[in-house]
Amino acid sequence: MTKKGIGIIGTGSIVNTYIKCIEEIDDANLVALFTRSSDRVKKIKLELGIPAYSDLSAFLALPQIDLVCVCNESGSHGEAIIQAAKSKKHVLCEKPLEVTLEKIDRAINSCVQNDVTLGCVFQNRCGAHFTEVFDVVSKGKLGKLLMGNAHINWYRNTEYYTKNPWRGTLELDGGAAFMNQGIHTIDLLLHLFGPVKSVFGTIHTRVHNIQGEDVGSGILEFENGAIGNITAGTAFYPGHPERLEIYGEKGSILMEGGRIVGWNVMDVPEPDFEKGNRDGSGAANPTAIGHQNHKKVILDMLHAIAEDKSPMVDGPEARKSVEVITALYKSSESRELVFL
Repeated sequence: MTKKGIGIIGTGSIVNTYIKCIEEIDDANLVALFTRSSDRVKKIKLELGIPAYSDLSAFLALPQIDLVCVCNESGSHGEAIIQAAKSKKHVLCEKPLEVTLEKIDRAINSCVQNDVTLGCVFQNRCGAHFTEVFDVVSKGKLGKLLMGNAHINWYRNTEYYTKNPWRGTLELDGGAAFMNQGIHTIDLLLHLFGPVKSVFGTIHTRVHNIQGEDVGSGILEFENGAIGNITAGTAFYPGHPERLEIYGEKGSILMEGGRIVGWNVMDVPEPDFEKGNRDGSGAANPTAIGHQNHKKVILDMLHAIAEDKSPMVDGPEARKSVEVITALYKSSESRELVFL
């Protein structure tokens, strides 16, 4: 595979994860970063020794960049994707792909029109424990799926929102606990159970001074007949590991913090994992995750570009979780069941 040059849009904390990954990938090199702040350009060059730009056109004009990683505010993802696509750069975007379905569709269409590959980062799909769970479910070893629950009952302190004022806003965060924190585990649930038929939800803002929700719950009905419950929050001190529950006619599997904690599957022994093998959870600290799963996503994206195929999570796949969360928000506002 030919070595690819990578540029990053955004300079938030997640960028450190990308830098670690790229340093460990032989077939990639970090070309430059983009930030809207001219003051941060000097700081980045001084502290990281990486070229930085505050002019997006100049950044995207760099011929060394083959792939742009979009890591800015969620509600700015779409415009960044479109501009990168118009510059004929492939795009790997942090979750969510965007905060509205309209913005997502515009971004997807731009990438199609400009013949570039679009991928979205849902790195929890790469966890060793989830991979085993997906294998069992996809092969029908749990039999008919009956219920799937996702609980993301986390905690964020006041500083989390005040330090980055875009967080918890409707314009740039698209909401809060579901769209930002909960979307990863909801993506896993949808990956296991398939399309959702209907959603009934309720959200509230009880603790934090934000526009989005810090407490919420929803009931799902899947097209395959299974039902599900989802809860999410950033007000649940001290923050509990995200939990995924899968129930089928032939058994059940429970996961917490990316690890299997309960395995009762007929005729299928529990996988043997090392006790120290932990992917990490952002229950109380959003940076308390390792970088290896991100690295797998980046490698998958590089191979997708080289082989001209779809990445692990392409645009339409990334749209699904946002569609469910958007339906939950709509249901809470209307107090009615919403059909997808």
